[in-house]
Amino acid sequence: MEANTSLWHSYLGVIVSRERERLENFQRAEDILLTLLEGVHAREPRFLVDYARNLEALEFALCASEDAVTVEMPLRIEGDTLQLLACQPRDTPGGHPPGLSTCYLEVPSPGTDLEDWISVVGAMEHGDGARCLVPGKVLQHLKELLVSAIVHCQRCFLLQPGDVSAENLREDAMELSLLIRGSWKNIRFDIVPVVRRQQEPFQLQGRQIDRGFPEGSLQRATEQAHFVPASPHCWRSSAHLPILRLLHTVDTLKGPRLDSLRLLDQLRDQDWGEEGGRSGLTFNYLKMVLLWSTELFPSLEDWQDLEGSVYRLLVILLRCLAIQHLPHFLNPEENLFQGAAMDLASLYHKVESFARDPRRFLRFHFGHPARTDSWKADPNTRALLQLPSEDGSYWDTAYFDVLLNQFQVYRIQDSARRSAMSQLLSKIRQEIPQQS
Repeated sequence: MEANTSLWHSYLGVIVSRERERLENFQRAEDILLTLLEGVHAREPRFLVDYARNLEALEFALCASEDAVTVEMPLRIEGDTLQLLACQPRDTPGGHPPGLSTCYLEVPSPGTDLEDWISVVGAMEHGDGARCLVPGKVLQHLKELLVSAIVHCQRCFLLQPGDVSAENLREDAMELSLLIRGSWKNIRFDIVPVVRRQQEPFQLQGRQIDRGFPEGSLQRATEQAHFVPASPHCWRSSAHLPILRLLHTVDTLKGPRLDSLRLLDQLRDQDWGEEGGRSGLTFNYLKMVLLWSTELFPSLEDWQDLEGSVYRLLVILLRCLAIQHLPHFLNPEENLFQGAAMDLASLYHKVESFARDPRRFLRFHFGHPARTDSWKADPNTRALLQLPSEDGSYWDTAYFDVLLNQFQVYRIQDSARRSAMSQLLSKIRQEIPQQS
């Protein structure tokens, strides 16, 4: 047991040892980025600079790969005075039916600060004569200001040659990408204009509010709605910052929760990566799994050791891969796997092979990932993971306790919880033969 524990912590120790270097790299690139954004604000005060980058720094340090860092640039605008109108299918991304989070932002009249925005970037006439703030025009204006800020900083020797590359400023993108040199490596920042509005208190639709989280944390994380460009004409609600705030909240809880995320993300980058031209799991998917595990395993008893904590995330990830459905934590009706170009069956195979024999994977290596083709799937586990979930009965603690028990990492002493697991297991034993 001690040797097994040492293996997990040795693997984690190497991951953590790199974080300080990654943070220094981020902070150096962030200084350059803020210089540019301040230049944008000086030319156009309607774009504001948000100096609170601690959440993005935390995410960057946790992530094993060099994913882009999303930077929201708020518009100085009274967002609460804007009206939300449903988008037309022709204006939504890919021409798909408009979702609940996609909308036009109508500019009421009169409105002094809103009229100023209209005079700068122009407006789009809606069917009934309403004027709407156009995200495509806002992006174009911000792009021109960014280019001007780069040129000005270069002329004033505020930037060194190679500090910034604007080659990825594409006309059709819904974010403005800059490659900025850190202390030793370039970081991609995706700059996104954002309209902020206050919104109604967050509702969990049948779930227990704040379960697993400190009281009020979900309300505080979601008290503002953030609208970012979804297409040249439509805006969409973004959960980027609320999810980062919740991730920071998880960091304040007891137990190796973020360490579990670190460890699985290293495996994602090293052994569960892209294959055959298809994308793999992303850090964003694993963040969502961590938030679900925090809610579904609210007891401190679940987070006593690193191995058990990792398996809390693993059983949720395996369930989502098996049924090809990962619900968004704040919008559970949204399936994050929908439309993703991933081989979910292959990913399931890799993740379950790790869950069955982690010792083969808890090592750093270069070149090809660890082989999984010799591993034989357990049909009982697969049948258990693929139980139908239409009524949500298999998305609760008792069900995932059954899975933990299947992997022999349960170790829970709470009598009420053990009883709930036993009752559900009796029900499952009657249902599984019907699935074969």
